Amino acid sequence: MAASPAPPASPASPGSPAGPGEEPRRRLHPLSPLLRGAKSLVVIVAAMSWQTLGSVGLGVFALLVGVLAIGALVVFAVSWLNTGYHVVGRELRIHEGLLWRRTRAIPLERLQSVELVRPLLAQLAGLAELRLEVVGGGKTEAPLAYLSVRDATALRERLLTLARRVGAAPAGAGGEAAAAGDAAPAEAPAWQLHAVSNDDLVLSQLLTPQAMFLPFGVAFVVLQFLLEDTWSFVAIASTLTAMAGVLLQPVRRILSDWNFRAARDGDDRFRLSYGLTETRHQTVPLHRIQNVQLTSPLLWRPKKWLRLRMHIAGAASPGGNDAQRGDRLLPVGDQATARMLLWHAVPGADLAAVHTTPPPPRTRWLHPFAWRSLGAGFADQVFATRSGLLTRELTLVSYARIQSVRVVQGPLQRRLRLATVYADTAGGRSGAARDRDLDEAWRMAAELSARARQAREGLSSPHGAA
Repeated sequence: MAASPAPPASPASPGSPAGPGEEPRRRLHPLSPLLRGAKSLVVIVAAMSWQTLGSVGLGVFALLVGVLAIGALVVFAVSWLNTGYHVVGRELRIHEGLLWRRTRAIPLERLQSVELVRPLLAQLAGLAELRLEVVGGGKTEAPLAYLSVRDATALRERLLTLARRVGAAPAGAGGEAAAAGDAAPAEAPAWQLHAVSNDDLVLSQLLTPQAMFLPFGVAFVVLQFLLEDTWSFVAIASTLTAMAGVLLQPVRRILSDWNFRAARDGDDRFRLSYGLTETRHQTVPLHRIQNVQLTSPLLWRPKKWLRLRMHIAGAASPGGNDAQRGDRLLPVGDQATARMLLWHAVPGADLAAVHTTPPPPRTRWLHPFAWRSLGAGFADQVFATRSGLLTRELTLVSYARIQSVRVVQGPLQRRLRLATVYADTAGGRSGAARDRDLDEAWRMAAELSARARQAREGLSSPHGAA
């Protein structure tokens, strides 16, 4: 949420005692400035590039890196001295800033998940980072980097327990529920649903265009090297860097999804853990899952593999870095595993019962090759849409999560009497039934509205809460 200035009545530093009735502010781990400085150093060296090294020489380059590293360390040390956090009533407050002090107040009732992340340097130092996700957040809210693993785990469990208590408590009882945070029980026990084989994970990433065409790239570089009389160090280093960039995405996916485990606890939440160089422990409440997407790349089809992703309301989107996305449900697996996980993600939804029908043949004027891959259909719990020619995608939207239904026509669609039906969910993600007959599109929209209304009424009834 937006930062607000620190209250004038609380001029104390992060490590000083708080006001009456409040727990004292706590600082981050003393090694935090060193880890953040090392992380910035890597970014600085990458930004300076091989051309800078070739033009200024190794000595000057090392001097520049050293000066910038010391400057970053000083900045982060000063930031650490003025950063603190504590729980006050129904809020987690994070204080930071030297010249411009500010306090971030995160209401616990808006807290959706607290993700425990351990990058490689943090693992070596025995530290961890907490990333907070709130309802409507466009990015991770106020990450706490870094804490000891013990402190991070204890704070994570405490915040999640307080969030459940505050959300379930009556309007006037939130303070009392939060006040009992120190005596809150640990999270409900979980049972494992599925563990992804690391061998399958590696093979799945070898079956990608980047990996398949890498031998051709290597052959091209070797041929150029043999044909050229001389090659400079900068030219060789730049070529190797470009080749490494080709493999960056599949390598990131392998490192990110290593030892992927999916579990379910008694509080209707997924517990996901994954990662090699950066381990993550993520808790996803089932009622925040808006839709599930099944993806089947062309090179995976002989193995009958697919990938599952879920759109989570309120979760931050890390941009275009696919390996850092927090929406994975199954990095790679067969259809039976996908069916089982879907049943847990959307209770009652059966992948075997999902059937779609194609759009009318005149759609080929808009999609000459891919029109047969389009489709849409209704199942008991979800609205299904499919698309994609080389990479097939099936999107399943829970009726209870539909926020609005739209019927959209473009200029060419109007001439062909076609329309696209969108089932919108929280956060803007939609299921799209593309290029349906116009009359069918309006009937489909009416049916979607009716089913969504019925599903929401079922959730609000005493016996139908999710």
